[in-house]
Amino acid sequence: MCNTNSNVHHEDKEAHDLEHKKWNRRSFLQAMGMAGTGSMMLGSNVLNASAKSPLATAIADAESDGKILILIRLAGGNDGLSTVIPIEQYDTYANARPNIYIPESKVLKLTDNFGVPSYMTSLERMWGEGQFKAVHGVGYEGQSLSHFTGSDIFANTDPENTTGFSGERTGWMGRHFENCYPDYLMDPPEAPAAIQIGQYGSLVFQGEETNYAFVTSNINQLEKIAETGDNFALDPALFDGCMYDDQLRFLRGVANTTYEYSGKIHEAYKRGEALACGIEYQDNSFAKQLAVLAKLIKGNLGTKVYMISMGGFDTHGNQPLAHEKLMTNLSVAISDFYKDLACTDQDDKVLSMTFSEFGRRIYENGSNGTDHGKASPTLFFGSALNGSAFVGDHPSLEDPDGRGNLEYTMDFRDLYGTVLAEWLCVPRNLVEQHLLGRTYVPVNLGFSCSGEDFPDIAIDNEDPVLPGPGGTDPTDPTDPEPLPENVIVHKPYYPTKGNPSIHLEMPFTAHVDIQIYNILGQNLGTVYNAMTTEGQQEINIRERLPVNLATGKYIYRISVQNQKMSKSVMVS
Repeated sequence: MCNTNSNVHHEDKEAHDLEHKKWNRRSFLQAMGMAGTGSMMLGSNVLNASAKSPLATAIADAESDGKILILIRLAGGNDGLSTVIPIEQYDTYANARPNIYIPESKVLKLTDNFGVPSYMTSLERMWGEGQFKAVHGVGYEGQSLSHFTGSDIFANTDPENTTGFSGERTGWMGRHFENCYPDYLMDPPEAPAAIQIGQYGSLVFQGEETNYAFVTSNINQLEKIAETGDNFALDPALFDGCMYDDQLRFLRGVANTTYEYSGKIHEAYKRGEALACGIEYQDNSFAKQLAVLAKLIKGNLGTKVYMISMGGFDTHGNQPLAHEKLMTNLSVAISDFYKDLACTDQDDKVLSMTFSEFGRRIYENGSNGTDHGKASPTLFFGSALNGSAFVGDHPSLEDPDGRGNLEYTMDFRDLYGTVLAEWLCVPRNLVEQHLLGRTYVPVNLGFSCSGEDFPDIAIDNEDPVLPGPGGTDPTDPTDPEPLPENVIVHKPYYPTKGNPSIHLEMPFTAHVDIQIYNILGQNLGTVYNAMTTEGQQEINIRERLPVNLATGKYIYRISVQNQKMSKSVMVS
């Protein structure tokens, strides 16, 4: 039955307008560019503008199998019922949306029960080749309908974060990289751990110490860096007649050398260009993002995780035309991207997945649109899926909540956990740390690394899903060993103002060396160097250091056996 109660729409409008005032204010600050967000730094660590810093030394790649993950943010709240159409509930769907439903004649039926709009026909080839899965009803208990808070929760995996900024301030991938690179502040990886295009959702890669992503405000900025190796042009002719040409040239040079990874990205881009396969991407922002990523991947940059985005999904009005354009662009670009990778046999190494801060309601509103809702499908792409399918239980349209919201049937953290454990081969105990202690339920998406059995779950597909390749053999001695259960805990604390100490917890007796550096990577001296027994102790930095430290930020580095770990510490 169609929802004819217009009060639902009007009740939400005031709250929605207020939300957008906050959202736009934050978006403006984030979109100011590199200088406004700290992206002119390697994470949050300032780099030298003259000589190459010691911070640029490489560490071994923790994941050597070449797997890559692409996170695709559908910003604004994607309407799941215009993405995956439940044919088995079609009458209920159409009655709820008399002006905006997609006619059956324009539904591309992929199975007897589910289809996609015919304007997403580019995915039909991928479906036939086993490269497309859609997971139904993704969300969480008590889902936030705020752009702000919803985005943070999908990044930080903290559904208790009901007040936005007071919630968890690290992201699921940030916690993953923090474990991969415990000495990141002193010894970052040779290639960016992650690359993020667009400032939204920046919590995804945020760790306790730094953001692990190389961030550009938009695709044009990344494309310029990839093509030239610099962010700002330094041609002397550009500065002729400028009163402050020397100063301006210097400041631009600082910006360029601060982007420590620009040269690596440029080199990989050029290698990837040489492997062009004649794919002509469409002329829109989303297609351009994937086109650049294809070159970087072909050029073996070494980055493991990318995040790209497509905006415009906040479809309160005139949804049919807006959503058709968005999903047409997405499906065409994704299809072209995997064709591009296939010609160099890299398509089976790249997994892509969508996410959005929330879904939309079952019922249309009075503006030929839909308002903020709850559950929405997550789409997966890539040859690694080993078969196409609709996964899980589609939410019932007959029993929405009091505001017309679809209730979730799949916790988003189960998908994150599956991707970490079965795609990136992270041990379960670490996966659950990255999910803030939650025990996740693995989902059979067609790939496997852990060797765990997958619980039974609804799978809807025309042909049997091909079994996954088994992933990494846990008995193979060449596989990387899981990290030990007992790790060395260390953190700065401040027993008195301006007198920082290091809290150290040792799970075994070993020789411990602690050095301190300024943010340019210059060694300032030894804080501690001794055989240390199992247990806890507090190490006062000022008392043990032979030189006085000025007020500012420093980095201490702990060496124990073959492990190196670093964190920042403030001295005031």
